Amino acid sequence: MKKKGLRWWVVALIALAAVINYIDRQSIGVLWPEIAEDLYPDSSTDERKAIYGRISFVFVIAYAFGQAIFGKIFDWIGTRLGFALSIGVWSLATAMHAFARGLSSFMIFRAILGIAEAGNWPGAAKGNAEWFPTKERALAQGIFNSGASIGGLVSIPVIAYLTVFFSWQYIFVIVGLIGLLWLIPWMILVKSPPKSHPWITEEEREYILTGQHNQDIDKDGEHDEGYNPSTGKLLAHKQSWGVIIASAAIDPIWWLFVVWIPIYLNEAYGMNVKEIGLYGWVPYVGAMLGAWFGGLLAQRLMKKEWSVDRTRKFVITLGCLIMLPSLLAMSNPGGPLTAVILMAVILFGFQTAIGNVQTLPSDFFGGKTVGTLSGFAGMAAKFSAAGLVWFVPWLTSGGNYTPAFVIGAALAIIAMLSVWFLCGKIEPLKPKIN
Repeated sequence: MKKKGLRWWVVALIALAAVINYIDRQSIGVLWPEIAEDLYPDSSTDERKAIYGRISFVFVIAYAFGQAIFGKIFDWIGTRLGFALSIGVWSLATAMHAFARGLSSFMIFRAILGIAEAGNWPGAAKGNAEWFPTKERALAQGIFNSGASIGGLVSIPVIAYLTVFFSWQYIFVIVGLIGLLWLIPWMILVKSPPKSHPWITEEEREYILTGQHNQDIDKDGEHDEGYNPSTGKLLAHKQSWGVIIASAAIDPIWWLFVVWIPIYLNEAYGMNVKEIGLYGWVPYVGAMLGAWFGGLLAQRLMKKEWSVDRTRKFVITLGCLIMLPSLLAMSNPGGPLTAVILMAVILFGFQTAIGNVQTLPSDFFGGKTVGTLSGFAGMAAKFSAAGLVWFVPWLTSGGNYTPAFVIGAALAIIAMLSVWFLCGKIEPLKPKIN
């Protein structure tokens, strides 16, 4: 059986995994007002926010280690089994949240969830490198990233709606089961990389392989032509550090909103879970549109024969410049509708840029190194995000979120400068000659 456009079915499943990923991780933020009322009825608003901050910090730190761990795992066992392991474990961890009874148990379950969910991102980068030619990678990454945005968009109103019928414990079980169901089509459809997949047409196989910088020299089904250095040599390149620092700078902006949107709306505007469901999805519409825009823009520019270097730098810079004024405007947004619209603009700019940042490992290195560099970059990004998450309760004591948004604006500038001055010319690297 041959299936035309198989690569688009693969990226659609990876995007769906991202949707599920964000439904699982967003559940605690949306449900927190009810969880806090149930488990911490005598605590103040700032005390509840501090508890939520500690739980979120543990999740992001675990997520950081999970990025590096799963980057290596995906390079060792491949995209198919790597995704199966990642989503299988995180789905079970989500369901286990139903048994949490306090800070310690929530921290344990969030740590397991964080490690496993981290596999989604180096896995997507590796799947992108395997299944798409260079000129389509930013679009494929944009489709995948839109899955995260759609997950954020649907999770808030859906989870808020489920609270009408179920307790917060049952909701964790329900969303955990969704990921296990995803494993069925994934294991059926993604049998192997494109070189040896029995369902791919010869035309699509040739189109994918001839359009990649990284070909399969040793005929093992993994695209490894070009430069696949050891980890030590990988980290000796300034380009690797450009990718790592850019990721570490830009990623906390996303986490500032992903973790804190429901808490911000609850604290700044006194919203309950159902009211958060009415407003909290709006920023993710901007994120979804930005993911598509960044990918399509990069593809269009390359069709106009812009170089990879010029395209990546232009789109990343544009995304950062879109974020800056809106981050500063969040210091005094006025009403809740204005606030969520500003957040939508910020996340639009973020997603415009991040898809192209995430393709940089495959622009520089061969296929057997993409997962490793993506994992290191993701780990650095999550450590910096964890730092911001940890300090938000202190920075926003009394409900003043201005310092957090100013830090976000500074991080956007750092990400942009890292790409321009550390990455150098964005093109496939070659071994250093001593």
